[in-house]
Amino acid sequence: SGIGAAMIMPVTLAVITSTFPQEQRGKAIGVWTGVAGGGGILGMFLAALLVDVADWRWLFALPVVLILVALVMTLKSVPDSRETSAHRFDTVGALVSVIAVSGLIFVLQEGPERGWTAPVTLVSSTVGLVAAIGFVAWESRRHDAGLLDVRLFRERGLSAGSVTLLVVFGVQAGIGVLLFPFFQAVLGWSGLLSTVAMMPMALAMMTASGLAPKLAARIGARSTMVVGIALAGVGMAFMALFVSVSGGYLSVLPGLLAMGVGMGLSMTPSTEAITASLPREKQGVASALNDVTREFGTALGVALLGALVSTGYRSAIDGRLHGIPDEAADTAREGVANAVEAAGSTGPQAQDLLQAAHQSFVDGWQQAMWAGAAIMGALLILIALRGPANTPSAAADASDPAEAVSAG
Repeated sequence: SGIGAAMIMPVTLAVITSTFPQEQRGKAIGVWTGVAGGGGILGMFLAALLVDVADWRWLFALPVVLILVALVMTLKSVPDSRETSAHRFDTVGALVSVIAVSGLIFVLQEGPERGWTAPVTLVSSTVGLVAAIGFVAWESRRHDAGLLDVRLFRERGLSAGSVTLLVVFGVQAGIGVLLFPFFQAVLGWSGLLSTVAMMPMALAMMTASGLAPKLAARIGARSTMVVGIALAGVGMAFMALFVSVSGGYLSVLPGLLAMGVGMGLSMTPSTEAITASLPREKQGVASALNDVTREFGTALGVALLGALVSTGYRSAIDGRLHGIPDEAADTAREGVANAVEAAGSTGPQAQDLLQAAHQSFVDGWQQAMWAGAAIMGALLILIALRGPANTPSAAADASDPAEAVSAG
């Protein structure tokens, strides 16, 4: 499944950018971005629905049906094309990049658990950094024959779009992972209800992705990205300020909506900035880079925000376990879900343990949200200063197709 997805996703965007005329490309990318961003949440909803109303095995049967439908649509609608390369596949670059990414993700994920100065953490960070530097050096020598021409990042649109997608998708993935423990372990909701609670964010994101090309046509790509990043940052600040156990879902809903709109507005012009930075014959490279950025950002976001919540939870709960049996207290320190499970064996102290775990999770959550808001603030400054060109798109406003192509 992983290999298949890696082969499919980069090609989808390359097909859009290579086949749609200039005046329709922004809208097409907006639809693609909205589906790509909101599709994960829709998938979680379908998964939870199947588990609750049917059987978990249907989780594997449904994709088979969807794949067959997609296969028929692909054979019918996607134009065929091929490109011959004079160079062999850059196996060395691919392997070094895997080592770099794996090492850095391991540090972020396991550092809070094992300790930042633990030997395995230090070794992993060293290997990841050395491999990352080695990848840049190797690709700088090979240029067109390599996996990725790192000189492309001199282009402001490509570099700004890549950084924005990395951060935005990282935050989205991190938020998604953190919301489920809040909904299920803190609020006591089922998996299905938890995924339903995520739908407003997905719908806001998909709607904003469709509106982003029109806004970019009027105020420019950079301004649209800045507005979207600012809204996403405000959404994270809302969730840090207002989240509470007693407030429940309504305490996070405004932040979810602001984040959904902000991410939708920023993702579409970021994607278009990447694809517009390269010529038509290089759209496969642009699409692959776009996809790698999203996946790498997702892994970083889950690792970083998850680590911040875990660290904050453990720091907060240590001072709230007085009077709790040692065995139950040790279990509770492992995470909020473990605390909920351990509460059943603590008798009259169960409520005290639950309250301690719930409030400690909220404390860790706030720590992660403030960190995310700070990251968004830094990204906002970067894009405002070094974002893509802010010239409104003449093609998007042109009514005559020939005029639009000429303007493009």
